Amino acid sequence: MQYYPAIDYLPHETPMVMIEKVHLIDEERCICSVQVNNGGILAPFLDKDNSLPNFYTIELMAQTIGVWNGYHGMAKNEKPLLGMLLGGRSIKTTLTSFPLYSELIIQVNLVLCDAKLANFDCQITIDQQCVASGKLNVYEPDHLELEQLFGDRCLGVK
Repeated sequence: MQYYPAIDYLPHETPMVMIEKVHLIDEERCICSVQVNNGGILAPFLDKDNSLPNFYTIELMAQTIGVWNGYHGMAKNEKPLLGMLLGGRSIKTTLTSFPLYSELIIQVNLVLCDAKLANFDCQITIDQQCVASGKLNVYEPDHLELEQLFGDRCLGVK
C-alpha cells in the first residue's frame, strides 16, 4: 500500500517533524522510519558528532503514534489533531545516541484504546536490532479542550 509522507498525518510543521517514511499502518500498529543524516529532517537535532541523542526516543515513538492516529482520522475525513503524551513506562535504550546514517525503524503497537486515551508498546530498531523500547500513554483532546488549554493560540489543526 502507498502512504503519504509522515508530515501529512501529523499536526506538526517543519522543523518539528522527525519522521520521514510510513511503511505500514493497520488497526493496531504503525511502522515508520527516519535516517539520521546531517542533510535530512533530523539535522536540527543532531549533536556535535552528527548523532541523534537518545532522549529523542520518546518523541520519535510519539510521532509514530501521531502518524497512526492521523491516518485513521483521515479515513474519517478529519484533519490531524494534536495529541498529548501523558507518560511513558519502561523506556529503555541501549545506545547513548543514534549514529549518523543509521536508519531508525519505529514501530508502535496499540495495547489499549479507551475513547481518547490509548497505550502503545513501542520500539526502535537499527539493522533489525532493538535499540529502544517502552510503553507510551497518550491522550487526544477535543477542540473544546484545546481551546481551553491554548485559547486563541489553538494548535489543533495545521
